[in-house]
Amino acid sequence: MRPNFLTDNFAVHEQMDAADIEAALAAGFKTIICNRPDSEDGAVPFDSLKPIAEAQNVPIIYQPVVSGAISDDDARQLAEILDSAEKPVLAYCRSGARCTVLFDMAQAYLSD
Repeated sequence: MRPNFLTDNFAVHEQMDAADIEAALAAGFKTIICNRPDSEDGAVPFDSLKPIAEAQNVPIIYQPVVSGAISDDDARQLAEILDSAEKPVLAYCRSGARCTVLFDMAQAYLSD
């Protein structure tokens, strides 16, 4: 697992599988966000990964967004998640690019 840190407390990653979730937990991530819809080709179903994080009491949040169609509402929702999330946070999608765009858009709505 090789997260790309955008800040000290927020990193993005490409599609994750069970081993990646376990590695993220071992690396100390306190919140995980999935920005990839389960309906995309090659997506690992969120419901198959959720129990791994929950078994270690780490919140894992499903916030699917469509690449190329990220809305201000999506950005506001991520900002709300980040305002209350335990840090550090790891978000993933197919390549990490969608999470990066969403994070950049969310900056306008963060309370800190």
